Amino acid sequence: MAKIYKKTSGNGSIALYLGKRDFVDHVETVDIVDGVVKVDPAELEGRKVWVYLACSFRYGSDDLDLIGMNYRKDIWIKRQQIYPVVGTKPANTPMQEALLKKCEDQGHAFTFNIDNNLPCSVGLQPAPEDVGKACGVDYEVKAYIANEADDPDEKINKKDTCRLIIRKIQFAPGTIPAGPQADISKNFMMSDKLVHLEASIEKELYFHGDPIPVKVKINNETAKVVKKIKITIDQTTEVLLYQADKYTKTVLNEEFAEEVKGESTLEKTFTVIPLLSNNKEKRGLAVDGRLKDEDTNLASTTLIRPGMDKGMQGILVDYKIKVNLLVSSGGLLGGLTASDVGVELPLVLMSPKPADVPVE
Repeated sequence: MAKIYKKTSGNGSIALYLGKRDFVDHVETVDIVDGVVKVDPAELEGRKVWVYLACSFRYGSDDLDLIGMNYRKDIWIKRQQIYPVVGTKPANTPMQEALLKKCEDQGHAFTFNIDNNLPCSVGLQPAPEDVGKACGVDYEVKAYIANEADDPDEKINKKDTCRLIIRKIQFAPGTIPAGPQADISKNFMMSDKLVHLEASIEKELYFHGDPIPVKVKINNETAKVVKKIKITIDQTTEVLLYQADKYTKTVLNEEFAEEVKGESTLEKTFTVIPLLSNNKEKRGLAVDGRLKDEDTNLASTTLIRPGMDKGMQGILVDYKIKVNLLVSSGGLLGGLTASDVGVELPLVLMSPKPADVPVE
């Protein structure tokens, strides 16, 4: 095991161990969350040790809690009693066996199964001046000392807890369908001739950071001039839990000075790459869940399976490529009488499946 993730409570009585912090959603199943809690019974004073796994939606900064506002909503939560041991436990996984060796005779294994209809980890990018935790969906494993698993009247001291944030992630499927195509024909005032625009991409899905070739075909039957071609990629984010909130942010905007004169054609491929590094200042942009301050990327497209409850997803993300032509009449007033001809293409952005992730 290359790395062990460990958090110890403030009083030193319990410590939480995990062998990894990324858990893969394979569509039909999700990696089990298997870990170990080390317990020193000397300071428990008759209390019990519990562990929970929670999927939560955070929609404000920690500061809100100081004025009595709840800034966190649990979407899903499971709890287990770790100590004293009750009932029968499933057989230990190889990961747990390795972790238990670190704890000697004080280790207690736990296992959680994440429902496959729960959202993947995703956050909303804060502004540069914002402090505290970002809004979004996250997963937390927490061990704590208490008399009961979830008694609202029992106050749990922070020094009696330890927690680790984990991520539920999803990789691109092995089979990627062919890409979409869109076309439009538009005529203009005082003319029965048309400008035809067709745009397409080779495949439906692209990996974060990969070039996206956009094939553009233009047939300009009019006397007007296509002055330039603009390609944009928009991210649409729908926040479902705390209010009906849907907004769109442009993550790529490029213009190409390709002139198509009247009664002529153009067929050309333009390559674009939407990157988070070019959008660092955009507050509220959806990004894949991150651990601490590590690098991440634009949020992956949310894949909704048949029968899945959209309301459980917390945040939905999708993308569109827009291809627009600026068509001018030419002459001195050409710029003042310009108009757009445009089409849209759906785009799926995801991360590739690493070679060490087994196919389910």
